[in-house]
Amino acid sequence: MESPAKNTQGIGQPSIVHALIIIFLEFFAWGLLTSPVLNILHETFGDHTFLMNGLIQGVKGILSFLSAPLIGALSDVWGRKSFLLLSVFFTCAPIPLMRISPWWYFAMLSMSGVFAVTFSIIFAYVADITEEQDRSAAYGLVSATFAASLVISPAVGAYVGRTYGDNLVIALSSAIALLDVLFILVAVPESLPEKIRPASWGASISWEQADPFASLRKVGQDQVVLLICITVFLSYLPEAGQYTCIFIYLKEVMGFNEEGVAKYIALVGVLSVFAQTQLLSGLMRMLGNKNTIMVGLGFQIFQLAWYGFGTQTWMMWVAGVMAALSSINYPCMSSIVSNNADADQQGVVQGIITGIRGLCNGLGPALFGFIFFVFDVDLNKLDSPTSATNKTLADPTAQSIIQGPPFVFGAILVILALLVAFFIPEHSSKYDHSLRSSAKRTLMVTEGGEEPLLQVDSDNP
Repeated sequence: MESPAKNTQGIGQPSIVHALIIIFLEFFAWGLLTSPVLNILHETFGDHTFLMNGLIQGVKGILSFLSAPLIGALSDVWGRKSFLLLSVFFTCAPIPLMRISPWWYFAMLSMSGVFAVTFSIIFAYVADITEEQDRSAAYGLVSATFAASLVISPAVGAYVGRTYGDNLVIALSSAIALLDVLFILVAVPESLPEKIRPASWGASISWEQADPFASLRKVGQDQVVLLICITVFLSYLPEAGQYTCIFIYLKEVMGFNEEGVAKYIALVGVLSVFAQTQLLSGLMRMLGNKNTIMVGLGFQIFQLAWYGFGTQTWMMWVAGVMAALSSINYPCMSSIVSNNADADQQGVVQGIITGIRGLCNGLGPALFGFIFFVFDVDLNKLDSPTSATNKTLADPTAQSIIQGPPFVFGAILVILALLVAFFIPEHSSKYDHSLRSSAKRTLMVTEGGEEPLLQVDSDNP
């Protein structure tokens, strides 16, 4: 593992604390907007809220998928700091537009997907400064910080909005986003070692490195990353759809009020912090990477099925607990990929995983929105306390068997992901050999042709 070169720009040496602060501030700013976003979605799109929310998030996700490999490759060559700055700035840029013009806000939100790759750059940043044996715990800490940022921010946003109005919430969120940008600009040092970076910004980047479809084609060259990418796709597709509609679902279908949604998010956030720190570390020690992923997928299957078939409020709380426990999946999968990649490939491999997630962020919300639309979940019919849905929840004889069809479909996809994960090898040659020479090679391409993304021993199945 290369130790980062000393950098006069920033405060101190690169550390995981810098990464945690960046993640916390960005998602705390967005967490404050949970209630205002729900209100504006409903005011703007009415009975097409689920469908339009899915389409907006879908465009954002597709753009993230297209841009993630390029940004990851560029960060491997030119360093992480500049791309952290770009990612956070453009991801948060739509926030002030929320009250100026909802239509401009939603348009900018969709387009911000081009730079919505903060997690991949952060994970590459952490990989630069941690040893392999510490990386799963470090990634878990980053994901736990993301969850922690959502523990109180929705409740704070709901309280401020109820007391002083949504305009103040939007202003507060914008200020925190600006603070995050300034923190990166002033306090965050570069993590990528000097000898891995070229001498100047004039270094060339080939189209092959930037092409997202080329990156996906390269996935097939390595068994480990191929299986992980398939697992990520099948498990994150329903998670992406769920993430963008669950709060609307709880409020409009299951009868949660704004305070109830905020409490729900807080519970899931607190339990996610526990899951991604204490639980993840314990499972990794006892079961290893592969089996930990399978446990997490089991939790995900349970929570999606519970959301899909649940008809009572308490069932949603149980599903939320399972959702928090399933949050161990992403840091664990990212750790396997990172541990098998060389120092100058961290941005690329994390970019590929983020690209797969970006593709899911495009397809998942659109898929969930379409399924809700097909099953005629009309939000205009859900506004009244005497709505058909509330009658249904109160009268078990009037219930449909499947309360949330998209969640049931998602559970089926995760069952397939669990079957794929079974074939992920527990170890690869990176654990047996010290292959650290790729800093001397051109990124992902050698004179003899393409090289596998990860180095896997031929003896492995």
